[in-house]
Amino acid sequence: MENISFIKGDNNVIINLAAIRWVKKMNECLEVCCKQDGCLLEKETMRICKINSPQSYDKLNKHFK
Repeated sequence: MENISFIKGDNNVIINLAAIRWVKKMNECLEVCCKQDGCLLEKETMRICKINSPQSYDKLNKHFK
């Protein structure tokens, strides 16, 4: 059975880690795209900011270090 993991984004959004297409780091926030055909930055992405969702932010931000 497949292990599905989720993280919490800002504005009470839950994100399936397997569905993430790309992540862009912008200061202390991450913009996450989960659409198969791509996303317009800041218009169709989901945001995860360090101040609002620190555990989720740390989990993805470790890839940028």
